[in-house]
Amino acid sequence: MADAETFRNAMAMLAGAVNIITTDGPSGLAGFTATAVCSVTDRPPTLLVCMNRSSFAHQFFQGNNVLCVNVLGASNKEAPALFANREFSMSERFDRVPWGRLVTGSPLLDCAIVSFDCRITNTSTVGSHSIFLCEVQDVRRGTGRGGLVYFNRDYHPVGADAPPSKE
Repeated sequence: MADAETFRNAMAMLAGAVNIITTDGPSGLAGFTATAVCSVTDRPPTLLVCMNRSSFAHQFFQGNNVLCVNVLGASNKEAPALFANREFSMSERFDRVPWGRLVTGSPLLDCAIVSFDCRITNTSTVGSHSIFLCEVQDVRRGTGRGGLVYFNRDYHPVGADAPPSKE
C-alpha cells in the first residue's frame, strides 16, 4: 500500500477544477477551497463534495445541511487563495468577494463561472474526510468561459479565457 506522502505527491499530478464551497444557515456562514468535487448522477442532479473533518468549517456544513459549489474561472486566482487561507476569518473572506444567494441561502459567489446550489442528502465518512452527496436545487451560470484547475500545487487557467500557449 502506498504511504500518505507518496499518495499526496501523486495526486498533485491529477488536475482538478477549483471550487469554493460555501454554506450559511443556523450553524453560520463558512466557505473553503476544494478540488474534490464531481458529478454523481443527473437524475436527480447530484454532486459529491469531499471535506476534511478536521477543518474548522466542517461543523458549519454539517449543521446547515446545505452548500453551494462555486466553480471558479480562469481569472479568479485570488479567491481560492483567500478561502484557503486560515489567517482570514470567515467574515473577512466573504467581505472581500461579492456574493448573493439562491434557493438554499448558501452564498453564491459572483465571480463563479457556474454555481450549484445544493441540499446535502447523505454524508459518509472515509478516513479523514466527509463525503457529502448533494442534490442540486438550482444552477446559475456566470459570464466566464474558461476554467481554473489546480495541478502540481498551483493554479492554471484553461479554456477560452486562458492565455495563449507559449509553444
